[in-house]
Amino acid sequence: MKEQSAKKEWFSAKRIAKIAVFAALAYAISWLEFPIVPAVPFLKLDFGNVFILLSSFLFGPIEGIVVCFIKEALRALTSSTGGVGEIANFGVTTAFLLIPSVVYRFKKGILVVLFTMAIACCVQIGASLLMNRYVNFPLFGSLSNFDGVALFYEVWGAIVLFNAIKGISVCALTFLLYKRLEKLLARF
Repeated sequence: MKEQSAKKEWFSAKRIAKIAVFAALAYAISWLEFPIVPAVPFLKLDFGNVFILLSSFLFGPIEGIVVCFIKEALRALTSSTGGVGEIANFGVTTAFLLIPSVVYRFKKGILVVLFTMAIACCVQIGASLLMNRYVNFPLFGSLSNFDGVALFYEVWGAIVLFNAIKGISVCALTFLLYKRLEKLLARF
C-alpha cells in the first residue's frame, strides 16, 4: 500500500510538470554558452546545470538525472559533436549531482550543502578527466584523423581549470537560488 502511494506521488501530474519545467529551463539556459579557457575553446560554460542541480535538491537525485537526460537528449538533436559531447556532459553532470543531492535527502544544513558541493566539484573534475581521456578525445581524434590522446595530455590542465570554474559557478548560483525557489515551489 505504501509503495502504491509513493508511485502515485512520484508520477503525479504536478510533480512531472515541475520536473519538465526544470528540464526546459536547463535546456534553454544551456544555449547561453561561452568559452572561458582559451586553451580549450570547445569547452563552453553554460548554466543549464544550475537547474539540474536545483531539481536534484528539490525533488531528488533521480529527478535530477532525468532533467539532465532530457536536457542532453534535446541538445543532441542539434549537436555539432554528434551527441558525443552530450553523452560526456550527461556522465559528468550525473557524477556531479549525486553526492550533494543524496546527502541532502538525509542531512540538511548550509555546512552540509557547502561541503558536499565542494566534493561534487572535485568529483566533476575527476569525471571530466576520465570522460575526456577515454571517450571524447580518442573518439574525436579517430573521426578527425589526429592523435586525440596526445592532445588530451597537452590540455588536461586547462580541462581541470575549466571544470573547477564551471563547478564553482554552478554551485554558487544554485546555493543563491535554492531557498528562494523552494519557497516559491511550495506554493504550487
